[in-house]
Parts: sequence; structure tokens; C-alpha cells
Amino acid sequence: MFLRSRRTALLPTVALAVLASAACGSEEDGGSSAAGTVTVSATDDACEVGATELPAGTHRFEVTNDGSKVTEFYVYGEGDSIVAEVENIAPGLTRELLAELSAGSYQAVCKPGMVGDGIRQDLTVTGDAEELAQDEKLAQAGVDYQQYVQTESAALLQQTTAFVAAVKAGDIAGAKALYPVARTPWERIEPVAESFGDLDPLIDAREGDQEPGQDFTGFHRIEKALWETGDISDMGPYADQLLVNVQEIVTRAGEVTLEPLQLANGAKALLDEIATGKITGEEDRYSHTDLWDFAGNLDGSKAAIQALRPYLEEHDPKLVTEIDQRFAATDAELGQYRSGDGWVLYDQLDETQLHALSDSITALTASVSEVAAVVAGR
Repeated sequence: MFLRSRRTALLPTVALAVLASAACGSEEDGGSSAAGTVTVSATDDACEVGATELPAGTHRFEVTNDGSKVTEFYVYGEGDSIVAEVENIAPGLTRELLAELSAGSYQAVCKPGMVGDGIRQDLTVTGDAEELAQDEKLAQAGVDYQQYVQTESAALLQQTTAFVAAVKAGDIAGAKALYPVARTPWERIEPVAESFGDLDPLIDAREGDQEPGQDFTGFHRIEKALWETGDISDMGPYADQLLVNVQEIVTRAGEVTLEPLQLANGAKALLDEIATGKITGEEDRYSHTDLWDFAGNLDGSKAAIQALRPYLEEHDPKLVTEIDQRFAATDAELGQYRSGDGWVLYDQLDETQLHALSDSITALTASVSEVAAVVAGR
């Protein structure tokens, strides 16, 4: 994600298999010769984009990692707002990304090592094209999902306020209980929250993800104090700033409506979050409350698909049935690890259980990855 490092040194064997499986992209369009396809070669020191002047409309970016580091690819709009993104592209692999671009100035950005501001190429888009959101069902999908985001944003603020109060009161047991609960709404709306790149790393970066000179802040800074040192006496300023940043996220999120392809890509991105990162246990490395995050990401992906359902049922009902079946299978797989109102800790799962869970999520991701093409009419 924006200004976040997915450190492959943390990945156990089970996760490396998942990463390779999830990162493989389709090459059925035959590279840059296909209409609307833009090839991108990402290396450790270059970002070579096949075309930098594009007509308005939907474009397929076919991103190949020709370097030695895991990379990310973004299309940025004004103010580095994220129009589209694809993460965790392992060396030698290709992944695809559909993006709807209206006339204007953009940047194509490769991030070798998934850190820093990235290597940037200017993109100029000209002309007019019919917008996908002009379809009544797709327009309604954006409205419906915005209502979901507003509901979850309100829950995020409420739960974070309670978490911060416990931290400032020195209530370690209370703060530990509230930590995964407060994070769940964040995980449900992560694609929207992460579009505000300046706030995402302040709220959700993990230790070691920071740029030189940047402080380690946010949820995971307090998590470390709670579980590793057991001393939160100096966490008051971090807790206060976390709440300020969450309040800003809530304000901004209430003003955002995702375009149809952003919604489709977001549904897949939430599953990629699990399949290429969280399945390793690297997200909540001190508390091991990762399964709360898994569940939040699944909830958010379901909500995006639900918003798009009327359109998908009209254009590809077979895919809808397949996605429903695979969501049900993943829910059942994860559901084995329910514990009261929450979940068992990540480190209580053995490798066999993690393999089964990752296989289920990978299959689900493969189905959800087809949604963007349906939405784009491809």
C-alpha cells in the first residue's frame, strides 16, 4: 500500500507459495498490441511505460517485474490520489490492472521494494469517452458502497476513541481487548482509507516501513508497546495523534465515491491484502490478532461485490454464483477459528491450517479478479 513495505524476509514457506500464486497475471491480450493495453516494465531503477499519451477511456496496464525486488504499480491522479494500484508483483511475474481514465494529467509509478515515492512517468490523457458510471446500476453501486464506507467510518471513529481512552488511562487489558475491534472497520474500508496516502502510513504502517527520519506511529506503534514491552506510559501522544488522523480519515472518506473500476479493483485488493501479506502473520506481529484483520478484509470485499451485484447478475450471473460459493467456502474455512466474539490468535494455527486458509483465499481472489473485466465490458 501507499508508502508501505511488504518485507519478504518475513514470509514463511506457506506465504511464498501464496505470493507466487496470487501474483500471476493473465497475458491473454498479447501485450501492447491489444487495444487499450499499456505494457509496463518495472525494474529496480526504471519504470518503462509503453505509452504515455492515452485516449480517455478504460486501459489495461500489463505490469511485468523485470527487476530483482518485489514491486508495486500505481496510477496517480492530482495530489498523488490513487486512481488504481496493483501490489506485491514478484520478480519475473506479470500482473494486470484496469483503470478508467478521463482527460487530464496522471503519473504511472513503479515502487521497487514497495517503498518511497517511486519511479514516475507522466501520463497525459485526452479526449472524451463514455464513463462506466453512466450505467445506472454501476452508478448506484458507488452510492451504495459510499453508504457502507460512512457506516464503517463511524464505527472506526467510535472504536478508536475507546481504544485511545484505554491507552491513555493505562488500562493495558482494556486496550488489548479493544485493539483488534478498533482495527476491524479500518480493514473493511482499507482501499478507501489508503487512497489518502499521507494518512495511511501514519495510521497503519508497521515497524520498519518508515522512511529515514520518519517516526513509527499509529496502531502498530501502540500494539508493540502493549504486547512487547507491556509499558504504555509514553503512548499518550501517539494515541492522541492516532485519533486525530482517524478523525481526518473519517472526514475525507465521507466525501469519496469510488468509480466502478475502483470498486471492483478494491474488492480484489482487500483479498490480496490477506493472500500476499496478512497470511504470513506480518500485520499484527506483536498481538497476533491477524484473523480479525482477515475477517475485516473479507467483509469489505463482500460489501464491494454486493454493491456491484445488480450489474454483475445482469452481465455475468455465472461469475456471481462462483464468487458466492467461494466466499462461502472461505467463510467456512475461517469460521473454524472463531473464539467467542472474536478469533483465535494467529500463532495458534499450524502450517496445515494456514495452507488450507490460504488456498481458499487464493481461489476466491481468482474469481473476484474477474469482476473488473466484467465491469469494464471486456
